[in-house]
Amino acid sequence: MSKLDEKVGKYIQVVKEKGVDLDPDLLRKVTRACGPSIYNRDAETIAASDPSEMARIKNNLLIKKFGLSDSQDLDAGIDAVIEKYGRSDSRKYRAVIYYMLAKHFGKEGVYGS
Repeated sequence: MSKLDEKVGKYIQVVKEKGVDLDPDLLRKVTRACGPSIYNRDAETIAASDPSEMARIKNNLLIKKFGLSDSQDLDAGIDAVIEKYGRSDSRKYRAVIYYMLAKHFGKEGVYGS
């Protein structure tokens, strides 16, 4: 089993625990798109309480990658995903958050789905 397969397996379990609809192919594509960050313990997770990190996700993922316009809807979407993931969960995996954001905003096609 490759390291990517191990990470995807771990993320599949998290998605199931969060009660989110699971599309394993999309999750694999999102995980692969995260690149080497998933293999770095610190970069693999996001700090939802850090406003600068949330701003980077909004700008780099939602606006640049997903092509969405900057609006309050983006902030509300991020907030809804973080709430569903669980604010108190200290291990918010980047790939899972990105997957959930793609599903929330209907941008699965960005990953070739």
